[in-house]
Amino acid sequence: MEKARPASLAPSETVRVSNPGGSSPFVFTCDHASNFLPAEFGTLGLPAADLSRHIAWDPGALPVASRMAEALDATLIETRVSRLVIDCNRPLDAPDLVPPVSETTVIPGNAGLSEKQRAARVDLSWRPFHDTIAGIIDGRLARGQETRLVSVHSFTPVYKGKSRPWHIGIIHDEDRRLAAPLISALQRLSGVTVGVNEPYSPADRVYFTLERHARSRGLACAMIEIRNDEIAGETGQRKWADLLTGIFSDLEPGEARGSRQRTMGKSVRTASQEL
Repeated sequence: MEKARPASLAPSETVRVSNPGGSSPFVFTCDHASNFLPAEFGTLGLPAADLSRHIAWDPGALPVASRMAEALDATLIETRVSRLVIDCNRPLDAPDLVPPVSETTVIPGNAGLSEKQRAARVDLSWRPFHDTIAGIIDGRLARGQETRLVSVHSFTPVYKGKSRPWHIGIIHDEDRRLAAPLISALQRLSGVTVGVNEPYSPADRVYFTLERHARSRGLACAMIEIRNDEIAGETGQRKWADLLTGIFSDLEPGEARGSRQRTMGKSVRTASQEL
């Protein structure tokens, strides 16, 4: 479980922005950053152990995204409420917006909600998250600042009894401007199994945040999925963050790229050696 927080959060506190004035062209989102349940939801009828599982959040994703954002001088936007309350990476009409079942686990506290209860969850977490992303991107575009949107997630090694061999996956639709060079760079790494639209694809309705905020504006975007046993501890989180930072640095405009590479070279080389 993550560090203790207040028993409840106001809607203004359910999304957090780090480095809103970042100079990098990349803006990162972490849509499932937290397993926090505000007090009014109790445990949603689940035992405490379930609240640390992947059904409640994306373990390891936030530390990776945070380290990348800091190294690249990028903006990071994260959710601060568990996706068991509401999944911010789903459209409002999605059947799993408030999931009645996650993988094979029934969520008792999500059964039989009224429209008023669902709307309250939207207002608590979903709407602030998406309003914040829209505001950040609109401000950047108004300033003429190049913007590329990347969402950072993690996935469980075994899902519904089926093993997933990929260490990392890059999810994209027909716009491959960002995904293609990411995939190419990752596929050159020895010992790394790269999923291309695996373990998910946009057909699984997991591409919503990018569709809403990047594709709708014609911005390059991609989704990163890292297998969560790879980033369960600080060593793995640092390794993958530094490795991805090096790749993203190579994708920046020339002047920024050269400056960044000089400052990051040592950590990126170390990360590559650890794979």
